[in-house]
Amino acid sequence: MPIKALDKLPAKSILTDEGIFVMDESRASHQDIRALKVLVLNLMPNKQQTEVQLLRLMSNSPLQIDVDFMHMETHISKNTSMDYLAHFYKVFDDVKDQKFDGMIITGAPVEQMDLKEVNYWKELTEIMEWSKTHVTSVFHICWGAQAGLYYHYGIPKYQLPKKMFGVFPHTKVYKHYDLLRGFDDIFYVPHSRHTEVHKEDILKVPELTILSESAESGVYIVANHNFRQIFVMGHSEYDSNALKNEYFRDKEKGLDIDVPKNYFKDNDPNKEVVSMWKAHSSLLYTNWLNFVYQETPYDINEIC
Repeated sequence: MPIKALDKLPAKSILTDEGIFVMDESRASHQDIRALKVLVLNLMPNKQQTEVQLLRLMSNSPLQIDVDFMHMETHISKNTSMDYLAHFYKVFDDVKDQKFDGMIITGAPVEQMDLKEVNYWKELTEIMEWSKTHVTSVFHICWGAQAGLYYHYGIPKYQLPKKMFGVFPHTKVYKHYDLLRGFDDIFYVPHSRHTEVHKEDILKVPELTILSESAESGVYIVANHNFRQIFVMGHSEYDSNALKNEYFRDKEKGLDIDVPKNYFKDNDPNKEVVSMWKAHSSLLYTNWLNFVYQETPYDINEIC
């Protein structure tokens, strides 16, 4: 799939080196088709890493996608320069009069805080409310999923006794939903979080359906009845070294962190990573984009 991105976005050269087709702006402007418009609200500290991870996964669809990145105006990033954000990112005021076929709200390293104590919570809730009338389908990731479930449905998050860290087997609760089309009966997903949502809370909300779960890591994918809101608790977008980098980073800080489960060969951090989730991660994003393509109106202004 050709992804259209800003010509000088650093992620573009990384993906091009991997053989992924990232279309430049001038070529895209001469394509006589209606590309899907996807907005990524990137709340992760390492924004460039997340850009590459998400663009890599969205590249597996045959659809052309115009991707815009957005950051929180009410939060000062400690890991990404304001020059970078000003050049490659938008803020809510830049997009609030536009409509989008799809939107991704990423995770964020604030999960142990009370949601309402997060300094950009008010701005985030304004964006989530806006998305209900301006976006065909919103794909929430990890903390973004917990925030979305709380804001839209009042479902709380709970502190885990120990960090959920590793790659865990999952099953499909419902086998025939388009989002899980082509999935095996058992598939693996990376998780890295200190909090969770409870299945019994979700089951109390008739508008929500649990699509996938894990006996060890709990609820994985939840969707509302029309798939305009999708909540994904794990980090299916992670590349092979994401958990490894996190593990050794925390070890160097002297933090108490376990070796991520089912991740290193023989569970030995001195051995190589065994990747078991990439195919299903790619399929998840492809299925979501195909769903968006089928459901979104040709005239994007008709989204409501």
